[in-house]
Amino acid sequence: MSKPFLSKVYTEPNSLCSDVTKWKSEGKKVVFTNGCFDILHIGHASYLEEAKQQGDILIVGVNDDLSVSRLKGPTRPINSIADRMALLAALESVDAVISFAEDTPYSLISSIIPDVLVKGGDWTADQIVGSDIVHAHGGEVKSLKFVDGKSTTRIVERLKS
Repeated sequence: MSKPFLSKVYTEPNSLCSDVTKWKSEGKKVVFTNGCFDILHIGHASYLEEAKQQGDILIVGVNDDLSVSRLKGPTRPINSIADRMALLAALESVDAVISFAEDTPYSLISSIIPDVLVKGGDWTADQIVGSDIVHAHGGEVKSLKFVDGKSTTRIVERLKS
C-alpha cells in the first residue's frame, strides 16, 4: 500500500535544503518549527495548524530518539523517530519533516534559513533557538499560542497514575 505522505519525510538535510531553495525561488514563505512530538495530541495539531498559517511551507524538525532521551529522560521517547515523523507527515498542515540528532535544531535552522521560525507559547521569541539566524536574514520569529493542559508529559503522568 502506497503512503504518499511519507514523501514529506526527509532523511537527508541536503535534499531538504535543495527543496527549500526551490520553494523560496517560487516566492513561497518557509516556516520552521521543531520539537519531540512524542505522543501526538490535540495541542500539537492546533499548534501546527497555526504554524502553517504563518507561511506557505511548514517544515517540522523532530528530535531523534537519543536526543529525546537526553532531554526528557531514559523512559522517553515512547514512540520511535520513524513513527513520530510518519504521523507528523500525515498531517495536512505539515509539508516536510526531518529529524535532527542534536539537542537543539540550531544547525538545521542555519542550513534552512526559514523565513519564519515558530515555537509554542511556552517560549518567548528571544528564547527560541535559531532566532539570531532568522533575524540576521530578515525573517520573523514568533511564539504561538500554547494549548493549556495539553502535553505529552501530562499524558504520560496520567498513564502512570
